Amino acid sequence: MQTDLFLPVLNAPAPAQPLAPAADAARTHGAKLWLPKRVLFTPAALDEPYGQQMLARATALNLDIELLKSNRLTGLRGDDERATYRTAKTTLAVVNAPAGALRLQPTPPSADYQLNLAEGCPAHCQYCYLAGSLSGPPVVRAFANLPKLLENTQVYEQAGRFVSFEASCYTDVLGIEHLTGALGEAVKYFAGREGARLRFVSKYDHVETLLGLPHQGHTRARASLNAEPLARQLEGGTASIEARIQGLRRLALPVAQGGGGGYPVGVLLAPIMPMPDWQRHYGELFDRLQAAFDFDCDLTVEFVTHRFTPGSKEVLLGWYPNTSLDLDESTRAVKRNKFGGLKYVYDQPTMKELKAWFYAEWQRRFPHAPVQYWT
Repeated sequence: MQTDLFLPVLNAPAPAQPLAPAADAARTHGAKLWLPKRVLFTPAALDEPYGQQMLARATALNLDIELLKSNRLTGLRGDDERATYRTAKTTLAVVNAPAGALRLQPTPPSADYQLNLAEGCPAHCQYCYLAGSLSGPPVVRAFANLPKLLENTQVYEQAGRFVSFEASCYTDVLGIEHLTGALGEAVKYFAGREGARLRFVSKYDHVETLLGLPHQGHTRARASLNAEPLARQLEGGTASIEARIQGLRRLALPVAQGGGGGYPVGVLLAPIMPMPDWQRHYGELFDRLQAAFDFDCDLTVEFVTHRFTPGSKEVLLGWYPNTSLDLDESTRAVKRNKFGGLKYVYDQPTMKELKAWFYAEWQRRFPHAPVQYWT
């Protein structure tokens, strides 16, 4: 275990050729457990029985615990954006989710509704989709009023159809599971719900605590994957692609084979980027998946191309000023939402070429694993 976080490229020079393919073999390392330098508990969180459980977890890990006198989080900003980033990314705050969290927001196409068990992520992905989505320093906030959040989902059930809840909109729940235990609790809770389904996605491989839980097939576990060179250059502090694939395989296998009892599983391929020689690199990823999933299982895939907003670009360049990530608006098309907001996406010819290739190559290898969406 290691308490220092991997802070990629904050002070490193930009590479001579952005996103150049890596020549060496695929990596296989698992992720190191994220052990924050500070764990803050608000009084309201400590009033919750589940907050006390998280306090016991932090104590058992010998972490530096601060019991706050008020429910406000202060002292998280540094002298500049990068200093603030470093401070926030080494801090876990255990708080209560606000009352507004009980008004669940739709989150198509991933699921019907968000179910946020926490906010903020321990990873260091240079394209981070949370940049510009969450306000303030990117501290990880874990919610102590977990039972109320889970029970609240019953309000959103609908007769005659399954309602799906996405637990990974604003965090990597598996990446902080050793500190919160919230994902395991959610899996067990949804196992008893006939009309609801839970979904989560992760770049981590710490699946041991999920193996053998009585999930009843009501939780779909997904791995966020990408081409090897992109994951290596842009996804700091995460498990290797191979470790994620093997973790997902373990969840899908029967208990008798050392697995998780046949979880429904999925691949979230994101963010897709037309890097140099992209067909070869993504083809190699699909070949590795085909080798790992050589047994019958409930497998799906989601395809998400890279996009960014003016606000997220500004935040990301503050966090990663030497990033190799392509954030050039002049090479992108503009897509606007109904509220007038805009994001930069790949142009139509590029999107058409990408979509045709990914659909064909996936369906050739996995004819019984449906594509859930392309965006």
